[in-house]
Amino acid sequence: MYAVIATGGKQYKVSEGDIIDVEKLGVEVGEQVIFDQVLLLSGDEEVKIGDPTLPGATVEGSVIREGRGKKIIVYKYKRKTGYHKKNGHRQAYTKVKIDKINGTVI
Repeated sequence: MYAVIATGGKQYKVSEGDIIDVEKLGVEVGEQVIFDQVLLLSGDEEVKIGDPTLPGATVEGSVIREGRGKKIIVYKYKRKTGYHKKNGHRQAYTKVKIDKINGTVI
C-alpha cells in the first residue's frame, strides 16, 4: 500500500517505513506528525483518487531530525553595467519516517 501526500507545496509518494525529507515543519524530534492532505491511496489492486483530497485518509509519521540542505549559490549578473551579486542559500528540512497509512481502498 502506498499514498501520495502533499506538504510544503510538494507531493510525495510514501509507503510504510519510508524516510522522506519535507519542508521544515517546526516539530520537535521524536514527536508524531499527521499529514491529512492525502491525494491518492493505492492498495493491492484498487486505487482511490481524491478530488483534490481523500476525506478521512491520513498518514502518520515521526520526526527523526531537522537539518539544512546543501548550500546552493545564487549569482545575479547584468552585463555592461558592472552589476553582480553572489548569495548562498541552505534550505531547512525535516526528516520524517512514515509509520502508518490510515484509509481504506474500496
